[in-house]
Amino acid sequence: MMIEDPARWNLLIRRSYEVDISRAFHLFNVHEVAAMMFKGFVAARSYPSAHARTFFDLDISVPARLYQRALELLGSNTPSRWGIDLHCEFRHLDTVPWQTIYDRCEVLDLEGVAVRVPRAEDHLRIMAVHWLTDGGQYKERLYDIYYAVQNRPASFDWEMCLDSVSKTRRKWIITTIGLAQRYLDLDISDLPFKSEAKQIPAWIIKCVQSEWASDVRLRPLQTALRSPKQLFQQIRKRIPPNPIQATIDMEGSFDDRSRVYYQLGSIAKRIGPSIPRVTRSLLHRR
Repeated sequence: MMIEDPARWNLLIRRSYEVDISRAFHLFNVHEVAAMMFKGFVAARSYPSAHARTFFDLDISVPARLYQRALELLGSNTPSRWGIDLHCEFRHLDTVPWQTIYDRCEVLDLEGVAVRVPRAEDHLRIMAVHWLTDGGQYKERLYDIYYAVQNRPASFDWEMCLDSVSKTRRKWIITTIGLAQRYLDLDISDLPFKSEAKQIPAWIIKCVQSEWASDVRLRPLQTALRSPKQLFQQIRKRIPPNPIQATIDMEGSFDDRSRVYYQLGSIAKRIGPSIPRVTRSLLHRR
């Protein structure tokens, strides 16, 4: 039976994901593994029904001390269709301690199961850094920031969101909000940093516009090995590195005059992990 109403279809998909999430968290809760949902499913909660946010996996974060335990549980109990992407804490996406975010998280009730998600202030930071980590190449995902700000709770605490991280990261978050205002017409007239949000460095504007004009998206090198054309495109995409991505990689400042140091550092940081992945892919082709 075909469902022609997109809103109804999206509702059914969301409902299916909620069932899978509740089963995954039931598993974690029973085995006393602390966990939080974040990114896709959590971002989608802020979207209006007329603009449903799609996602294709379930991002779940657990503390480092329980990561191996969580992997073991998922390996032996999880149907592949759940599509869980398990994260060891939040890595570079946030510098606030994982336990701090967990202790003040929001608890949802899905199918009678307690499902924890970061509170709105923490999740906005995580989403902004995630968007920047992709080099700002996904304009559509900027709506994650748009709706998180537009539909934030009345109790939203900007000091908690911005002042719990370094001035460098504070600038990252405010700049991302500024981009949502500039390109998606987000209303920021009531924000305490509205003037700062509009002061977006020219190099960032140039970078995102260049990314949005390109039809080549960054993908893992090993996935392009079978096509010389695609492999060349991916290498060309990486040299020089996207300046936004490189700055985030190196915990850099958006206000520094040059990106070269960050780009060189990003190459050095990424090339090490890339070599084993590409090598394994080449060996599997034999």
